[in-house]
Amino acid sequence: MGEERPRNLRWPGLLGLAISAVLLWWTLHDVALGDVVQHARRARWWPFVAAVAVGTLTFPLRTFRWRLLLMQDGTALGLRPLWHATAIGFMANNLLPARAGEFARAYAARHLTGVRFSAAFGSVAVERVLDGIMLVALLGVAIAASGLRGDTTVGGMALVNVATVALVVFGAALLGALLVVHWPGLALRFTRTVLGLVLPARVADRILRILEGVLSGLDALKSGRRFGLVMVWSFAVWGTGAASYWLGFRAFDLDVPWSAALLLQSLVAFGVAIPSSPGFFGPFEAVTRATLALYGVPVAAAVSFAVAYHLAAFLPITLLGLWSLSRAHLHMADLRTTTPPAAEAA
Repeated sequence: MGEERPRNLRWPGLLGLAISAVLLWWTLHDVALGDVVQHARRARWWPFVAAVAVGTLTFPLRTFRWRLLLMQDGTALGLRPLWHATAIGFMANNLLPARAGEFARAYAARHLTGVRFSAAFGSVAVERVLDGIMLVALLGVAIAASGLRGDTTVGGMALVNVATVALVVFGAALLGALLVVHWPGLALRFTRTVLGLVLPARVADRILRILEGVLSGLDALKSGRRFGLVMVWSFAVWGTGAASYWLGFRAFDLDVPWSAALLLQSLVAFGVAIPSSPGFFGPFEAVTRATLALYGVPVAAAVSFAVAYHLAAFLPITLLGLWSLSRAHLHMADLRTTTPPAAEAA
């Protein structure tokens, strides 16, 4: 599998911990712990269990979508090993710093299926871009359905600005990926020329081999039909996620419209993109509190929901990922020392 070099996660991890600590302090600083616990005790059990179960269902749905993205020449990889890789990746995001799960997922897929690491990682990058596009669309639906004004602010940021920035970022990334995948020769020649000017030939060649693998991970963008199917699966993933939030609202008797689930899901997904602790503790709670405040939800009730839902959603995929890790005969140390170049097949 090639010699591996440790990927230094120390400083990104420390930065993430600091940001999480600040956000958790802001979330909890004016809330009585007793009120938070009391709200949690009054939550209805079965809707809450259903919320967690439906939220966990998004991970198998992601596996089906990922399989479609990784399909090469009409040949699909096995669902079971891809499920194990998916579970390992999201478990690693919950337990390791600096979003190590993105690398861990690609590494596990390579170990279990033989797919090139760069192809697997490229497909994960495509997933993230398509997720961003879908979340921007759902955010627009939520704003319109909630009757919120575009200049309504959450955490000091206007919703319309959040949507605009996200659309520009993810739209540009998708456009760039489409250009690269349809004109790969031009992209490779341009990259080879630039790298040749600034790097030794041996290093430049290695980077180019990785880029070729990444291009194979973008293969789904070549086919309009397959791209459409991937977007359908993307809607299934995020529609299911929104249903989980809505069930959580019902469990805590939060008097908010269904569109609040779409709004909260989108803002949480964008919020956890900032550096934070493993498991995204801090950003999740802060964004949830600020978003539910738009609907007049009392602070203690919003914080109680945020903490309980986050902890409950954290456990299933973490345990499933640890089980998949053992089934794959891998160890956490393998995931901590993975780097894109080192994990690539020769």
